[in-house]
Amino acid sequence: MGETKTKKKLVSDYLMMICGTALMSVDVYFFKIPNGFSTGGVSGLATLLGSLTTITAATWISIFNVGLLLVGFVFLGKSTGVRTVFCTLLYTGLTQLLEFLFPLKGPLTDQPLLELVYAVLLSSIGSAMIFSRQGSSGGTDIIALILKKYLNLNVGKALLCTDAIIAMSAFLVFDIRTGLFSLLGLFSKAFLVDGIIESLDSCKCFMIVTSKPDAIIDFIINTMHHSATLVEATGAYSHDNKFMIYAVCRRIEAIRLQREIRQVDPGAFITITTSSEIIGRGFRGV
Repeated sequence: MGETKTKKKLVSDYLMMICGTALMSVDVYFFKIPNGFSTGGVSGLATLLGSLTTITAATWISIFNVGLLLVGFVFLGKSTGVRTVFCTLLYTGLTQLLEFLFPLKGPLTDQPLLELVYAVLLSSIGSAMIFSRQGSSGGTDIIALILKKYLNLNVGKALLCTDAIIAMSAFLVFDIRTGLFSLLGLFSKAFLVDGIIESLDSCKCFMIVTSKPDAIIDFIINTMHHSATLVEATGAYSHDNKFMIYAVCRRIEAIRLQREIRQVDPGAFITITTSSEIIGRGFRGV
């Protein structure tokens, strides 16, 4: 049972990372590269170099990603991670495939702000989907891991400064409008990714005061395959003996649990709160 559940979790993780990587590839090829949106990272640097050389931006992405992957193996060894390798190679391959299948001569529309919105949304959602499954699209993330291992640097600030320099380079390589769009995209994504990750990982915490705990706990353990904490309690007003159950579940499971509690004990007092992250068995490992 445990092995089957582990396999399902692994398949679910990789499907999520494939979807996230596909979104990032579509974002980079159809929206960032044609408009010159250099919002940092490998894709931003590739967009700049693609306009300055005869090598396409998609090819530059492949060169940088594979090169940084090799650097990661040299400096980090196995800690580079199977998931990082998988996402990096998939991202590189999909971007090259899109270039082969759908050659572009310019932006999709004449509305750069509209395309920036899609660029930021797709990259933020894609990155969040990958990060939420402990994956990485490689690139500057590998540099961050190397800096973290060997130097006493605030990696987050260092990478933000690097991305800002890449974004500001769009002022010189392209024009003022493209530079402003690139900076706007960089800062918008910085705020969006964390929010989307929290939304993907959000769980519901139940505090249930009831006189019929057995049936509720049986449902939580045997039907939902989670656990719970049971505490004896006394009503402050009625002085009746009660039980307090503390349980957590995923957002999509919350309605089922709430409905079951109401059926078992219509008089139960339920408090439901949202948690951005649950660490522990059955949820996210430490």
